[in-house]
Amino acid sequence: MIIKFYELNKINLDKNKLILFYGKNEGLKNEAINNLAKNRYKITRYEEREILENKYNFIESLLSKSLFENEKLIIIKRSSDKIIEIVNEISLKDIGDTKIIFNADNLEKKSKLRSLFEKNKDYISVAFYPDTNQTISKLAYNFFKEKKILISQSNINLVINKCNGDREILLNELKKIEYFAKNGKKITSENISKLTNLIENHSVSELVDNCLIKNKSKIINILSVALLIMMIFSLSNKDFDIMLLKNTSTLSNISFSSIFVIFSLVTVSKSLLICSSLAPSLIP
Repeated sequence: MIIKFYELNKINLDKNKLILFYGKNEGLKNEAINNLAKNRYKITRYEEREILENKYNFIESLLSKSLFENEKLIIIKRSSDKIIEIVNEISLKDIGDTKIIFNADNLEKKSKLRSLFEKNKDYISVAFYPDTNQTISKLAYNFFKEKKILISQSNINLVINKCNGDREILLNELKKIEYFAKNGKKITSENISKLTNLIENHSVSELVDNCLIKNKSKIINILSVALLIMMIFSLSNKDFDIMLLKNTSTLSNISFSSIFVIFSLVTVSKSLLICSSLAPSLIP
């Protein structure tokens, strides 16, 4: 059954236990998940790959429930047509109070997974399309107003252009600017441009995901970026202006690079050791 994202209040989790969210707007998806879960459900996240590799254990975990366990909301990320067999098997089981959201990227109309959820009256299918510039602009304006941050409309537009219609990216960018603006640091179009172009957007969940799949190069990139953000936020306006004048665009191009790179490598190494607790075999 198809439901529009603005009709999510029609979802009855006591009846609709299997739900498909698909589309590029991860920020809107996360908002929807949090609104559905509220404080009632314990959220557990899996990768589709994990489920496919441990099908039996996953099904068993759905059927066994502790008396002291809260109602569960399971999110299966990066879902695709490969998981249809498991969806069909779950539908034949009594999974009690457990609800499952299959989170997928863009799915074409010919997708078997999308077709299954759209045609079955007991399932829910919701498409999440990119936000319009008007919506993104309103979210940004309200954020700066609430935080009492003075910023021009032209500079807000610079931030919006970075977001590609995804409010999750927008929130990341707004937080960078909020942290930078603390202690009276001046917000200009130049430093906004550098803040948004200098670095990629990464979340804690993305770091964890890459730890679990043992993607070392991506982990190092994320941690290096995080370190760079921390350094920028700790700089005075004068020091930040020096960085801008140097026209830095990557970690290796920053002025006084020898000291900074050595420091970053040490920090990344320590962080990787922490991440290894999530994926013990990550580091040989």
